[in-house]
Amino acid sequence: MTEPQYFILAALMDGPLHGYGIIKAAEQATDGRLRIAVGTLYGALERMERAGLVAADHEEIVDGRARRYYKLTEDGTAMLSREALRMQQAAAVVIGRSRNAGAAPA
Repeated sequence: MTEPQYFILAALMDGPLHGYGIIKAAEQATDGRLRIAVGTLYGALERMERAGLVAADHEEIVDGRARRYYKLTEDGTAMLSREALRMQQAAAVVIGRSRNAGAAPA
């Protein structure tokens, strides 16, 4: 899973959001480090929708334009949880070694 995909799914954990809301939530969650371009977002949403990870929730018209909201599916929630656990386990390897850095070899 790519970092943008991870944060797109994470943005939807609290409920449905439209594209701009997803972009802002991902940016906020990463303290501005990750900025998802509009084209990247909608391409990723389309792929994740085909994979059953997200689903269109509803649309509303704002300033004459349709605004589609997306929601996380059960499969999306499960995938996000698995990825978070994988990253946590991977980080633990480095964090554990960092604590032991400088110790005399056995």
